[in-house]
Amino acid sequence: MEPFWSWLGTVPWWIIFPIMGVAGGAAKAWERNAKRRHERRLETLRLKAEIKTAQLEARNGHAKRVGPAIIDTQAPVAPNALLERLFSEHDELTARWLDYELDVAKLIAFPAMSDGRQPLVAAFLRAKKTADALRPLSAEANVTEQQVSEYLDAVGAYAVAFEIAERDARRLRDSTFTEPERKRLDRAQQLLKVAVDESATQAERNIAYKRVRDELEGLILLSDEAVQVLEKQVARELPAQATPPAGPGAPATAPTAEPTAEPERVYLPSSTNAPASRTAAEATAPLPESIHDDEKNRQ
Repeated sequence: MEPFWSWLGTVPWWIIFPIMGVAGGAAKAWERNAKRRHERRLETLRLKAEIKTAQLEARNGHAKRVGPAIIDTQAPVAPNALLERLFSEHDELTARWLDYELDVAKLIAFPAMSDGRQPLVAAFLRAKKTADALRPLSAEANVTEQQVSEYLDAVGAYAVAFEIAERDARRLRDSTFTEPERKRLDRAQQLLKVAVDESATQAERNIAYKRVRDELEGLILLSDEAVQVLEKQVARELPAQATPPAGPGAPATAPTAEPTAEPERVYLPSSTNAPASRTAAEATAPLPESIHDDEKNRQ
């Protein structure tokens, strides 16, 4: 210890202030992490409580069981009504999620909803994968009561995880981006309105679509399905414009058809099909010289 105290005596006294600053910064960082862990723990507890509530509400739809208390988990049951309700809720949740994935306007407004790095979104995606894996093929499928119970729990967890992830995404909006990135998102939102505007020309929509893709480059990753939906909206044909009438009292003119060439008629040498006799002008017309020469030779 004597060398340490000797070294400490050579250290300037003012060095304690930088050391105290470093120690204070470390203490604040630890406090922030502890607060974040506490909030995450409270969020998990709330998630579990909502899952339990959803499970109890779903189980209240069961008809009261009549018979012995012993349940054969391997015996097939046919709870068609419950499965149809679960299928409907499952499909509704998936449609709400796809609305965020395929609608570029919602992707720009709530980018956290499609960011799998967010803990709540990652939890929702895991719950969705579990519910999809446990879903029976149909309501008439030969399933056991244990399988129905597992699917019921999975759909409840899926619903609660989606609600929490959606609320968090709407709360965050674009706060996770920097100021220049937020400006790019705003420009992309404005250009997107032009790209899907039916009153704009096709060239204007194409240019706006290209600029939207440029603004979102590196900020939001659009899925292939979202790009296809957006391209269909951009490539939509403009509504046909009806030509106005010439005047308020002018009748509507029907389109004039082009005159078709009449086929040439060929008459046979008979009294019925022969044309009428020649006119006086044709009868008194002089004959060609070749015909006169033929007449002279005959004589």
